[in-house]
Amino acid sequence: MMIDCGSCTVRGAACTDCVVTFLTVPVRPGAAPPPPAPVDLDEAEQAALGVLARGGLVPPLRLVRAG
Repeated sequence: MMIDCGSCTVRGAACTDCVVTFLTVPVRPGAAPPPPAPVDLDEAEQAALGVLARGGLVPPLRLVRAG
């Protein structure tokens, strides 16, 4: 799964509660996070993030692609 935040239709509105931002962008109080570089997740990584998100340890993936 290639996650490219530049192609996400909810970028900006959902970034603060997205696992990609959580894992890749340092938090700067009061500043809007820049879009992270594309992330490529294999099936095992996707499954692991799903388990962590369901357990409330990380936010879920909020990626919404156009189309």
